[in-house]
Formats: sequence, C-alpha cells, structure tokens
Amino acid sequence: MFKTILFPIELTREARKAIEITANMVKIHSSKLVILSVVEANAEGAMGSEEKVAKLLEEAKSFFANQGINAETIEKTGLPSFTICDVADEMNADLIIMGCRGLGLIDEEAAAESVTNRVINLANCPVLVVN
Repeated sequence: MFKTILFPIELTREARKAIEITANMVKIHSSKLVILSVVEANAEGAMGSEEKVAKLLEEAKSFFANQGINAETIEKTGLPSFTICDVADEMNADLIIMGCRGLGLIDEEAAAESVTNRVINLANCPVLVVN
C-alpha cells in the first residue's frame, strides 16, 4: 500500500519516537524509505548545524540498517514544511511519517504555524503524525 515512505527527522524526542513506528511501517509494507533532514536557511546557527544534521542522518540510517532496512538520506535547506512537501511530491511518496511536539492547549495561531500542521495541510499524500 505504501511503496515509498518519507521520514522527515529532526532533533526532538517526538522524532525519535516516530523512528520506531516508521521502521514498523516500512517492514509491514515492504516500503522504500527516504529519511529527510531540512535545515532552515535563515535559522541562527544554520551553518553550525550541518555537522549535527549529518550525524543525525547517519544515526537514523544506522538505526534502520540494524532493523534490516536500507534507507536513502536527503539533506535540504529551506522552509521545513514546504521542503518536506516538495520532496514528497518529487519522490511520489505514498506516506509521510513525522513527529509532533504535542503542543496541547496553546493558542490556535501557534498551532496553525507548526511545521506538522502545515505539512498536513499541504501534502498530497497521507501524513502519519506520531505524538
């Protein structure tokens, strides 16, 4: 059902929880897995985060390899929500799996601006959000 799964990863606890669910989904559906990391172009310290991103991608790829899953990694610079959706479109992803910070009962404006919420609204494929 899900031939290609896109897993946008970041340095959050929720993303680390989502990695296990992603591994299970890839195994169940015998999917191709693409791990994506997006560095925000105008973020403070973006240049210093290149090493962190490379390490994060390598750790994620290693985790999946230990699960018997061969994953492709992609690193992009841009606005996370738009970049995630663009990559999903380019690779004809059937599913995006991503963590959510679980913002809870905060003001609606902040929730509307979250990367996860934007991806849900912009993506042309289903989005599985792990909280």
